[in-house]
Amino acid sequence: MIKRIGARTIGFEEMPTIIGYASVAGKKESEGPLGDCFDKLIFDSYDGLDTYEQAESQFQTEAVSLALEKSGVTADEVDYIFAGDLLNQCVGSSFGLLDFNIPYLGQYGACSTMAQGLIMASVFVESGAANIAMCVTSSHFCSAERQYRFPLEYGGVRTPTAQWTVTGAGSCVLRNDKKGPCVAKATVGRIVDLGVKDANNMGAAMAPAAAQTLKDYFVDTHTSPDDYDLILTGDLGEVGSLSLYDLLSIDGYDIKEKHNDCGLMIFDRKKQDVHAGGSGCGCAGSVFCSKILNEVKSGTLNNILFMATGALMSPTTSWQGSSIPSIAHLLNIRFR
Repeated sequence: MIKRIGARTIGFEEMPTIIGYASVAGKKESEGPLGDCFDKLIFDSYDGLDTYEQAESQFQTEAVSLALEKSGVTADEVDYIFAGDLLNQCVGSSFGLLDFNIPYLGQYGACSTMAQGLIMASVFVESGAANIAMCVTSSHFCSAERQYRFPLEYGGVRTPTAQWTVTGAGSCVLRNDKKGPCVAKATVGRIVDLGVKDANNMGAAMAPAAAQTLKDYFVDTHTSPDDYDLILTGDLGEVGSLSLYDLLSIDGYDIKEKHNDCGLMIFDRKKQDVHAGGSGCGCAGSVFCSKILNEVKSGTLNNILFMATGALMSPTTSWQGSSIPSIAHLLNIRFR
């Protein structure tokens, strides 16, 4: 049964279990601190195909296939899959999932899509609308650069606040299993826009939404940062994480000792030229579906908050001088 907690949070009585999960990552990600955590590494940016976009679709195919294999579930047993990516009309997902023949609900939350898909899958399983549901998301450095910035051949200079789009994918399989990593609560974020217009400073644009969602969750649940083993954000990077600390301090919240960010975890910023850290749907997706869930499953982490953040902009709105509205969705993941 789903119950409302406060104004903006929902609680899951059965707590849907993540019975299987998988991550796929590219060459640059393999060279970072989490290289040994991913289920599959693909060193060819094209993955043997003709375009970067086709390669990104294949990353989703691989992540879903591996998650199904690890969960012992077949595609025919999955009632719904929630999927999305950064490409126009989410073609990374639609082409990547074409051959699975699973009922598909496309999602777009920008880089928050992993959390959004996980919330939707949890709601469907908890409510009985699905016995088994899945979520998957992806991003690809080359396809994202071509769509949002400049083709790689342009050789544009990246600003210090810029983040490196992760080439990767993450997928989860959920069922009411009553053991393992479970989804206990979720807070759906509100759109927040403090007027940031710099598309090369996504961390600053997304931090206000992250702060708002965290505050909403703490107020609704009457909890504080000290109640959790880890507060994990999706991909704020260095700039966004520092902004998040400042914004939360206004309301008396200090998360520094409990916080980490997927965009800071996936790369070694001293050895790899990624500037402010990682970003993209595949950033939160691949980190959460590897190191984080591994540590929850092992009992190293027992009670965490996972919050992925997204910038709700497009190349068109950026070129027109619009600001960058953002969103952050949060889940409370527990081990039982």
